[in-house]
Amino acid sequence: MNYIALGKRIRDHRRALGLTQEQLAEKTGVSISFIGHIERGSRKASLDTLVAICNAMNMSPAVLLQDSLICDLPVVPEETSRRQRDLINEISRVILENYDR
Repeated sequence: MNYIALGKRIRDHRRALGLTQEQLAEKTGVSISFIGHIERGSRKASLDTLVAICNAMNMSPAVLLQDSLICDLPVVPEETSRRQRDLINEISRVILENYDR
């Protein structure tokens, strides 16, 4: 799992919502310093904490974990390379992030 990318997505989403680390910590029931560690990718969050973060920021776990999941979409042929799958995932991420705008 790419914890740095995961932390960056959390930080970017938190900032976009106008939340401070302190506010997110209060909403999730973890310490401010732990939120900072998660955002820097220097500590791993439990599944419970990741769910709490998603709920606190109304964020889909799929978006949060997008680069950590290897999805074999039925429309993607098996012979598709890892690089091509990464590109498909990146395009999907951009579409999902901009879907409701």
